[in-house]
Amino acid sequence: MEAREVSEDIEKAARGEAAEDGGSRKRVALLIAVLAAMLAVTEMGGRGAQNEFNALNIEVANLWSFFQAKTVRATVNRTAASLTEAMIPPDASDARQQALHAQMEKFLAEAARLDSEPSTNEGREQLSARARAAETRRGEKLAAFETFELASAALQLGVVLASAGLLTSASPLILLSILLGIGAAGLDGLAWFAPHLMAHLG
Repeated sequence: MEAREVSEDIEKAARGEAAEDGGSRKRVALLIAVLAAMLAVTEMGGRGAQNEFNALNIEVANLWSFFQAKTVRATVNRTAASLTEAMIPPDASDARQQALHAQMEKFLAEAARLDSEPSTNEGREQLSARARAAETRRGEKLAAFETFELASAALQLGVVLASAGLLTSASPLILLSILLGIGAAGLDGLAWFAPHLMAHLG
């Protein structure tokens, strides 16, 4: 009678361990699914940041090219004004002097317009400010992309470790994969909501 009770106890314990093992495997499988979902979102964020970086890179190049073209035109107008002033003979009639002075003022006014044109936001001052602002945004997108890449690598490693932990029932591997997932979530948060912090750190 006692032997039968011992046998029943052993069978119950074995069933309990199997159920517990099955529950543990389900939890690890769920962990892998969560890490994989996070990886997909992270990859999407990285692609978006990369695309925005490329677009901003083109915008920066275009703005500085426009700025340089305006600089050349402003320099030409100032040079023309100086030449016009030098061409005014001291013995010229008042009408001639007034005409040359008027032409010189036109050249200088055009140069001033090229330097600053708030109405169109396309003067040299405005273009320079816009280009620098775009450079700042470009730096943030690059930092975000690099942060997403780090998070992606952490998540990929986390999936591998969780899979290995599932196969070997090694708790340290599973714990490490959880820590990698938490770290990747933190990096994703920085990349999404505070890329300027990463840009400063970089």
